[in-house]
Amino acid sequence: MSYHDANNQNYSTQNLADAVGDHQSSGYIAPPNNEKPRGKPTSKWIKFGIPIAILVIIAIVVGAVVGTKKNKTSSSSSPAAQSSAAAAASSSSANAAIEELATGKFAAATNSLYMVPIFPQVTDTSVFVSPTFASSAKASLTWPTDTFSAPTPAVTSVRPDRPRLIAPQYKWDVLPDHIANDPYLSYWNETIFGNATTWYNDDPIQYVFDGGNGILDPARRFKQRAKAFSYAYRMTNDTKWVDRLWLEIQNVAGNYSVSFGPDYDKWDSNHFLDTAEFSAGYGIAYDWLYDVWTADQLESMRFTLIEYGLSFGVQAYTNTSSFIGWWKTNTTGNWNCVCNGGLTLASLAILGDDTTGTAEQLLGLTVPDALENCAGGPTSDGTWSETMDYWYFGTTGYAEMTSALITATGSDYGMLNSAYQNTGYSHMYGWGLTQLFAVGDTGPNKFSSTANGMFFFSSEFNDPIPALYQREQADAADPWSMFWYDASVEGAFWDGLPLDRAFDNEIDQWVSMRSTWTNINGTYFGMKAGMNQGRQTHNDLDCGDFVIDAMGHRWAGELGDGDYNAPYYFSNDTQGSARWYYYRKMTEGQNTILVNKTNQNVLAKPTILGYESTNDTQGSSTIFNVSSGSTAYWYADITSAYFNDTSSVHRGMRFINDRTQFLPFMWRMHTNATVDISSNGTTATLTIDGDEMIVSILSPSSGATFTKSDALTNPNPGVTVLIIEMNAGIIQLTGSFLSSMERWYSSVTPPSVELANWSLTSHNT
Repeated sequence: MSYHDANNQNYSTQNLADAVGDHQSSGYIAPPNNEKPRGKPTSKWIKFGIPIAILVIIAIVVGAVVGTKKNKTSSSSSPAAQSSAAAAASSSSANAAIEELATGKFAAATNSLYMVPIFPQVTDTSVFVSPTFASSAKASLTWPTDTFSAPTPAVTSVRPDRPRLIAPQYKWDVLPDHIANDPYLSYWNETIFGNATTWYNDDPIQYVFDGGNGILDPARRFKQRAKAFSYAYRMTNDTKWVDRLWLEIQNVAGNYSVSFGPDYDKWDSNHFLDTAEFSAGYGIAYDWLYDVWTADQLESMRFTLIEYGLSFGVQAYTNTSSFIGWWKTNTTGNWNCVCNGGLTLASLAILGDDTTGTAEQLLGLTVPDALENCAGGPTSDGTWSETMDYWYFGTTGYAEMTSALITATGSDYGMLNSAYQNTGYSHMYGWGLTQLFAVGDTGPNKFSSTANGMFFFSSEFNDPIPALYQREQADAADPWSMFWYDASVEGAFWDGLPLDRAFDNEIDQWVSMRSTWTNINGTYFGMKAGMNQGRQTHNDLDCGDFVIDAMGHRWAGELGDGDYNAPYYFSNDTQGSARWYYYRKMTEGQNTILVNKTNQNVLAKPTILGYESTNDTQGSSTIFNVSSGSTAYWYADITSAYFNDTSSVHRGMRFINDRTQFLPFMWRMHTNATVDISSNGTTATLTIDGDEMIVSILSPSSGATFTKSDALTNPNPGVTVLIIEMNAGIIQLTGSFLSSMERWYSSVTPPSVELANWSLTSHNT
């Protein structure tokens, strides 16, 4: 049995894996050599002026046509090989689950190149049903009704029985039966025990201070172990798990043989995420094992929790001169959700036992503040404005806090709003066929923050689709999943789910389009406009950015975040900020239009000018080919991002040739592919793992050529920038990508049509 260790699990690995360097704490990554702010170079690039149209044809070539594609069944880097190997990689209950799922219902392989689920390709639609809860076949797997109800819910009035946080006793009572009758729960249960066993045999968590990230890694590791050890005891009644957890509790309190931080502030209130995560871990341990701890142990835990956690929470709220509470007001990002969430879980855990009044005082502060701030984490269309990566941290904190309020007090107090109902879909569409649409500060490792809030959203909003989507993912095995997941859910999440979706909130403005939900070798693109501010200083200057997936590869990819400890990396998001002189954050480091080698305007306010789709849905089968004429397009006016250097800049993307080709308006693109440019500069051949993408300039016949450059080689090794340079002119690029979709489609040369004249039929040939 191979377990997914949550300390190392790569939940959202980026395509540009060899470009992002070593992992840092809580999902952050940095280049191997720290980037330093650099001065703005003297521009040799020209302004836009004279209209010149450039037609580019790009084709991904399969071996059946050109003989370049190798047999990759033995290649560990091939998605196809990963898919084949995945079914044979597991054993025990996981293997049994895979065998059951191999009938074609759902994916089971999650060890593909980018941890995306590999769906069995079958045509037997009889094994699929539409997404639903509690069909007659699975009605026995519904949760019993909670007998606790508060006539007038109040945050300081809690249920009389334990546990009160997230997993009330009535769920523990039926969980073994659910596990025995559901392959997902069975696999997750065994994975949790595998992780717990690994951590049981490890040394207690060490105090490691990581500059600007404080001790967030140790805090989240402690929270993971508190969850896993508490879960393991409640499922087995084996006190070895209690004893091992007590060792961790003593350790982070500074009462073990090894020193753990300074006596006055062991949980690092200056980086309050750390304090909140330690507090949450203590709250879980206190509540889930309440009946096992001795009176002395409970008293000791309360003292430590108040001394190093909750007292600093009160200070954050009441001391206006203190920096530690900066995240409270007008802070809709992940910090508000994680900090309020941790303080709330801990306060609810000790409420009634705390004679100091600290827990009661904090609950009167955290819940109203979260309603004002964390509840606005996603914009109205469900997008997490800090970037798609920080969605994980924010929604995890939100789901934990809201779930605990419901189970402990009987109300969510308005936390469950329509934006959170939409946010699960933002996450689903934000994943391409190989990885996340990785804009802004995005790193691969999530530690304790997963996408398992999707199970909570699914249950609370009575929508089976988010749960059906998330249960196939690599990060699904977690104690929270065991109680948020409704085992009565069944069906194919993609059945009836549109292939395309545009998100149009003013801050966000992005689109997701694909040819399939269930074939990694399909086609996908994501493109964004959106504002360059209002994102908690986690964004890039990247209006018009895009990514492209085809044939199991990301051909146009993102570099993600840089070194969080680099000087002035988070200084501010004004035009002169030092942040914009780091390559990964400046406009030059994005897949967008670059004018005079100058950064975009931070005050940009793009507008979406057009979006249409033929509204294709996949149906129930994992094998899917779109109908003739299937297409979608999206374009935006991003002129405001370019000061006075341009009179008009529009940016768009569309499918042509039944979604086997893309038609992008593009200027530069970052790729992990090997790039070879022809002697006349009009053709570029991109190669990844034997697959090829041919890019050709069809018009004009002269004056436009391809060039390439390294993406600042030291911090971004292996990344090439493909560029089209011109001496003058407005650049209108039309390109097409052709993927095999497991059979050859003939490439077409699309007509040149101005963006303003695009329609669903404008490029029919």
